[in-house]
Amino acid sequence: MVNYLCHVCDKTFPVDTTRYKCECENPLDLTQLKISFPLEEIARRDNNLWRYREALPIASEASIVSFNEGMTPLVPTSSSVCDHRLKLDFVFPTGSYKDRGASILLSKAQEVGIREIVEDSSGNAGAAIAAYSARAGIDCTIYCPSSTSTGKLTQISMYGAKLKLIEGSRTDTTQAVLQATGTTFYASHNWNPFFLEGTKTIAFEIAEQLGWKAPDGVICPVGFGSIYLGLYIGFNQLYDQGVITKIPRLLGVQSAACCPIYQAYHYNQPQIEKTTLGYDTLAEGIVSELPIRSQMIMEAMNSTDGEFTIVSEEEIEDGIKILARQGIYVEPTSAVVVKAFDHFVQTRTIRHDDLIVSILTGSGLKATDKLTEILSM
Repeated sequence: MVNYLCHVCDKTFPVDTTRYKCECENPLDLTQLKISFPLEEIARRDNNLWRYREALPIASEASIVSFNEGMTPLVPTSSSVCDHRLKLDFVFPTGSYKDRGASILLSKAQEVGIREIVEDSSGNAGAAIAAYSARAGIDCTIYCPSSTSTGKLTQISMYGAKLKLIEGSRTDTTQAVLQATGTTFYASHNWNPFFLEGTKTIAFEIAEQLGWKAPDGVICPVGFGSIYLGLYIGFNQLYDQGVITKIPRLLGVQSAACCPIYQAYHYNQPQIEKTTLGYDTLAEGIVSELPIRSQMIMEAMNSTDGEFTIVSEEEIEDGIKILARQGIYVEPTSAVVVKAFDHFVQTRTIRHDDLIVSILTGSGLKATDKLTEILSM
């Protein structure tokens, strides 16, 4: 039986309806899973993330909540710098990679008999949790900032979730939802470790698509860190099982409007400090003044020889247009990786013989209002 585990005070707790953090206020992880990667069996299975079921923390297949999600395309680019590939991780039922985490998290909720959940989100996670809750027949309430893109709010509501809009910052939205967590399961994509058990499958897929080899580096947008940490967990599990022979450098990107992780990296700080949002950013999906799993993000960055960079609003717009000219339509948060790649080339983090994968996280259809404004300029 998998339990919650606090790595700070070493306490364990059962997976129940209300606990989302340790008594010492730190986020919880999971007790060690017994995992394996039977590669020949995996190759014969359906092309979805549940092909890696021996590495996933769901005991009962009857509890699985799924839309057959996963195994998103990995496509080459025309880069003259190195072998650069794009992981189209927005090709999901709800239009973002967060379906990975939602599938595992709602499967666990189903497995332990939870019938009602709450979640807070800047949009994509809320849509994913709402969709998979609908699939599972679980009542769902989503708290979102009032500034969230209209398309995302409509999507959440269409799935039948109760939508609560909160004025103020992303942090204000989290504070609002916490009032409901005393009696209701908090299906948080930031606090709940089962969500990371879903996002780690990005690493599994990349390795399999490369012939069970790891790339030299992976670039991804980072706010609260669910992709970054998923990659870290996933590649480490593959390495520990002897499936891959190295762990790639994890290269994170933040918006210059709110970049606490970049600040810690750039100024060589021992820990991530809270940074307030300087101005509204197109990359709404990675606004996080202080990531909940800050210590783990620092561990992931340091142990993989990782780096961070920031992009401006102008660079985000350029990234959107560059990808669109290649037939790839993404929301602004996804597009931060385009100019980030250029930054890492300029700093010689990326070399000519490297194989680099950039993660594209959300469909442009989720941000039609913002993209229409950019197009009209």
